[in-house]
Amino acid sequence: MRVLPLLLIASLALAGSAGCGSPPPPQSVAQPAAPAADADTLGSAPSSVDALYKYHIRQVEPASDRFTFQDRELSFYFRPAPDALHFQVENRQDRVVWIDWDRCEFIDPDGNRGKLAHSTTRWADRFSVQSSTQIMGLQRYSDDLLPLDYLRDPGASDQQMHRPLLPEGASAPQYSGRDFGVDLIFRIDNQPRTYSFRFRVISVLPR
Repeated sequence: MRVLPLLLIASLALAGSAGCGSPPPPQSVAQPAAPAADADTLGSAPSSVDALYKYHIRQVEPASDRFTFQDRELSFYFRPAPDALHFQVENRQDRVVWIDWDRCEFIDPDGNRGKLAHSTTRWADRFSVQSSTQIMGLQRYSDDLLPLDYLRDPGASDQQMHRPLLPEGASAPQYSGRDFGVDLIFRIDNQPRTYSFRFRVISVLPR
């Protein structure tokens, strides 16, 4: 009858000894979290419970099997999905940079090039100048991207409504082999700089 108390005492002793070591060394500027090995195999978006197909997508420009890119200024991580292109960017230097949304462009899977919408863009904003986003030094910023033309009228609601970036119904197989991407314009040291990313649908598979 004393087995459980003895096991509990032993577990507490091990936990205490594990916490007595020296603290870990300070981390350098963190990199975007790397996706799992099968991260380029995309299932349906979380809200698409009735999806018939899933997409296998790769980043082809700049080529990366982990949906990442970095230079001296910025570090990017992307997560393409049927609903939108999700991304995270990290400012690697200790000074402010800006995303110039009004000059950014989205190339959709049909090959159409046009203005880009992100998570705060609304139907009423489609003919307005989009405000730039400031990213402080050594900070990260995450957002969702899609073509501005994909926005839909939400009626009286203030929510963002849009058609999916990639369909998950019967028309999905037609998108195999198609490319899409973004040209993101940043202002760094008051100079515009373009970061271009392209993604390819490698295959479309039944769920």
